[in-house]
Amino acid sequence: MKLRRVKARGLKRTGRIAAAILGGAFAYLAYVYLTLPDVRPLRTTNPKTTAFMELRVREAHARGEPVVQDRRWVSYARISQHLKRAVIVTEDSAFWTHEGVDYAQLKEAMEENLERLEFARGASTITQQLAKNLYLSPSKNPVRKLRELLITRRLEAELTKQRILELYLNVIEWGDGVWGAEAAARHYFHKTAAELSPSESALLAAAIANPRVFDPGRPSARLRRREEMILRRMGAVTPPPVIASQPEPAVVAPVEAMPPLPERTPLGLPGSILPPEKPPRKPGGGGP
Repeated sequence: MKLRRVKARGLKRTGRIAAAILGGAFAYLAYVYLTLPDVRPLRTTNPKTTAFMELRVREAHARGEPVVQDRRWVSYARISQHLKRAVIVTEDSAFWTHEGVDYAQLKEAMEENLERLEFARGASTITQQLAKNLYLSPSKNPVRKLRELLITRRLEAELTKQRILELYLNVIEWGDGVWGAEAAARHYFHKTAAELSPSESALLAAAIANPRVFDPGRPSARLRRREEMILRRMGAVTPPPVIASQPEPAVVAPVEAMPPLPERTPLGLPGSILPPEKPPRKPGGGGP
C-alpha cells in the first residue's frame, strides 16, 4: 500500500512537471508569434534598413572602423531580366510555384545533413532569405529558424511574388558595404542593374553564397565555374504572366534618380522583354 502511494505521488509530480514544461513551451511560442513583425507596410513602402545592415554597422563599430554602405533602390522593372533569371535558378528554382517553403528541397537538405552529421546544406527559399535579411540574424538556432518560417508565411500571404523578388534584389548583401542589385552593378561593373549582361548576372548570382568572399568584378576560378553552371541553367526559368499594372511603392530608402517609365510599360518579369521607349516626335507635328 505504501509503495502504491509513493508511485502515485511520483506520477503526480511527473505530471505536474510535464504540464509546467508544456505550459512554458506554449507561452513561449505564443510570445514568438505575437512579437513577429508586421510585414503589411512592405506592400507600399521600401524598408529604410534591414537586420543584416544593422548587424554590419555593429560589427564595424566593434572593430573601430567607419561604416560604409552603398544602397540604391530601383524598381522591379529597372532590374535586368538576366539577373532575375540567374538569381532564381541559383537560389530558388521553384520560387514561382511554392508558398514560401520548398518542402522537397527541405527534405533533401535534412537527409544530407543527417547523413553527414553537420549542417552542410541549407534549403532556404528566396522568401525565407528575405525574412532573415529583413528581420533576423545569420544564426542557425531553432528559435530563429521558427521565426523565419512564420515571417516567411506572412510575406507570402501579404505580398506578390514580384514584390518579394523586388525587395530581395534590393536588400541582399553583395559585398562589403554593397547592398542590392543597383549598388552591386555599379560597384563591380560600372553600369546600372538594368544593363547587366547574362554573364555579369550569373557572376552576381554566384556570389550570393558568400558575398563577403567572392568578388564578381575579379572572379576566381571557383566563381567562374559557378557562373558557367548558372548560365547553362538560366534558360530553364519559366516566368508567370506579366502584371500589366502595379502601383509603385513609396520610397523611403536612399534612391538614385532614374528616368520615369513610359505610361504603358508593364513591369518586366524573368523571361519577358520590356518594350522599347518610343522616340520623340520631330518638331512640327510630322510623322515619326
